[in-house]
Amino acid sequence: MKNFTLLLLFFLNFGFTQTEEVILRDNSNLHYKTFGSGKPILIINGGPGINCEGFGYLAEELAKKNFKTIIYDQRGTGKSTISKANSETITMDLMVSDIEYLRKHLKIDKWIILGHSFGGIMASYYATQHPETIEKLIFSSSGGVNMKFTNTIQEHLNNNLTQNQRDSLTYYSRKISNGDSSEETAKLRAKYLAYAYVYDKSKAEIIAERLTETNLHINSLVFADLRRINFDCTNSFKNFKQPVLVLQGKNDIISIETATDITKAFPNSKLILMDKCAHYGWLDANELYFNSINNFLKN
Repeated sequence: MKNFTLLLLFFLNFGFTQTEEVILRDNSNLHYKTFGSGKPILIINGGPGINCEGFGYLAEELAKKNFKTIIYDQRGTGKSTISKANSETITMDLMVSDIEYLRKHLKIDKWIILGHSFGGIMASYYATQHPETIEKLIFSSSGGVNMKFTNTIQEHLNNNLTQNQRDSLTYYSRKISNGDSSEETAKLRAKYLAYAYVYDKSKAEIIAERLTETNLHINSLVFADLRRINFDCTNSFKNFKQPVLVLQGKNDIISIETATDITKAFPNSKLILMDKCAHYGWLDANELYFNSINNFLKN
């Protein structure tokens, strides 16, 4: 009896095939989707603690260029369930092993990896353990190769908000800290926080909806584990020869210095800075973002 297939769906969209599957792994489930066919690209979404649903658009756009794109729910999020979320079941090493398990399940020899935000941290940590499986690597508004990026996020976040937005965010964040678990308060906090993530403020509503989906317990467990392992890959890639692309918005809550440090860590890397762009390149600088990726993948 096969021990992995719980759900398998096939359907057509935009002229390419999509699949969705949940596979069993030990005492957990791992949910993923694929789009199109061709060279495989794994997209690791940000968070941590958020499902992959918000990255369907990115997967579809890249699939149109004759790639097989893959998105997945990180453990404890979405349909990737675990029996209990704690410091033993939510670790960076287990999250890396989930990715490797998925690669082997899909029978992929080498793949391209695109990590966005926290997904970039996940991608770099995976690269320290399985560099031979990576053909190319893309960092999209990524957290750093160490934890220094956390030192300036609050400053940049505040700079991206008006005084009224900062005051409102502080007010609703304090209510949550004081025990207010209402859906309304969570939505209002997300509404004001979302303005910091986009240069084009008309797109903030899209981000606000995603922010309300964050599992804060998973989020805190992941960051606790990053501190436990003293996450620092700065000097881990001196022999990593595969091409690396770093995409960074000039108005991101993550500093340009962080993107520069990532670029310096990889010998064969290129940094592209995007004007009038915050944390989501495909929202604020759509044409430059996708052209940069497409050119990188073709060359």
